[in-house]
Amino acid sequence: MNTDSHNILARWRKHFSWLLKVHGVSDVRQRNINKAEPLVPEPSTFEFEMAIEKLKGHKSSGIHQIPAELIKGGVRTICSVIHKLINSICNDEELSEE
Repeated sequence: MNTDSHNILARWRKHFSWLLKVHGVSDVRQRNINKAEPLVPEPSTFEFEMAIEKLKGHKSSGIHQIPAELIKGGVRTICSVIHKLINSICNDEELSEE
């Protein structure tokens, strides 16, 4: 955070401390940060299976160099791995370098 952010937070802390003292609350320090609930629920394994089923065969494999036929051939194993990967990205809110 830069100094402007610290100043803004300090002003808000002071403001709410004053407001809350009127109502008998003395400690307004933030103890933890709560995340908002996700707007979209985590995708299910079934949704991944359906998406893989819809892949078109005999098309260019793109930058990953994995043909659709190979993905469709290992649908159960691949769905499980992709499902875990996508859910970990959603939960951690970051994409790993790997």
